[in-house]
Amino acid sequence: MALKHVEPEMHYVHPTPHSPNSRLPIIVYRGALQDTSAESILSTIEPNAWLKGGQWKTYKIPHFHSNTHECYGIIKGSSTYLLGKSPIDPDTYENGETIGFVLHVKVGDVFVLPAGITHRSLDSEGDYEFIGLYPGTATPEGNGEPRFDMHWGKESVEETKRLAQQVEAVPIPDKDPLYGLGGPLPRIWGEVLSRQRLL
Repeated sequence: MALKHVEPEMHYVHPTPHSPNSRLPIIVYRGALQDTSAESILSTIEPNAWLKGGQWKTYKIPHFHSNTHECYGIIKGSSTYLLGKSPIDPDTYENGETIGFVLHVKVGDVFVLPAGITHRSLDSEGDYEFIGLYPGTATPEGNGEPRFDMHWGKESVEETKRLAQQVEAVPIPDKDPLYGLGGPLPRIWGEVLSRQRLL
């Protein structure tokens, strides 16, 4: 499928007491998919070594993955996500800033959550459905399925800090899920980490 070039949006969410979140920005490609059939999404993204982990509808339980980044390709409908806030986090940081970021997405959009970002749908419309894809890491059993863990954002502050170290160790993929080698995501994420090393 021919892809039109879409400039990515970037959104940052800070760590909280119970959600590691990430130094890396959330990446959003608005309207990138012309054909949003599951088959077309897979044939577009999987060659870039982001592999299907599942096909789902609205999922309202907050959770995060400490061992992998995650890409969503939206098949149909729309949804509003709350990102970066665990179910037991306060509503604001100590400085009064609101915890969490609300993201609206719809059919044809693709977005990527760095490892550690707590996420859940608040509400959806139009029989919302999406495919979740993960950088190509097979399970230890070698059955070809991508591997991801599940955390519910209810861990202690100490355990969240430990998981944050695990999140930091997840490597940046070599390929952008849509545009492959030379695509925006590896460059953007790499530049963010390089700047922070200089601080």
